[in-house]
Amino acid sequence: MIDINLLFEKGQLQQGMHIADFGCGRTAHVVLPAARIVGEKGIVYAVDIMKDIIHEVDKRAKDNGFFNVQPVWADLERIGASHIPNKSLDVGFLVNTLVQSNNRHAILEECARLLKDKARLIIVDWSKKGLRFGPQDGRFVDFQDIKDWAKMRGFVVQEEFICGPYHSGIVLYRNQ
Repeated sequence: MIDINLLFEKGQLQQGMHIADFGCGRTAHVVLPAARIVGEKGIVYAVDIMKDIIHEVDKRAKDNGFFNVQPVWADLERIGASHIPNKSLDVGFLVNTLVQSNNRHAILEECARLLKDKARLIIVDWSKKGLRFGPQDGRFVDFQDIKDWAKMRGFVVQEEFICGPYHSGIVLYRNQ
């Protein structure tokens, strides 16, 4: 449902980058393809709150020869919980993660803590309501709220985009 190559284009992924997929999920749909792009000198942090998911993603990465994937168990709603070095990431991805949280700003703050200057945060979440699948209508992410938060935290909205028939995205660029 989400074109992962479009997300990588928006993040301007390249060899040697350090990136994180916040809320990577069992499919690791960002983690494994990103590991190939950033290469041996890059790092992909696979972050999730579910320990079994982290173990499964770690195993899949190693089975596929990706030793640049670092599994991270963390509650993203707690600042500092991810144990990734401050200001170490070139790109962060939040794909269908915020919709699951009741404390979205805390997650955004944790992501901001980890991003370098001149880094990007790619946020993609559900945008089409009234479907039999996907989140309940009251759970949708308010992208205007994200833009307001970003402005207060030194990010600019670099781009808003459609990411398939059910999702919207936004690229936040840190320029401090």
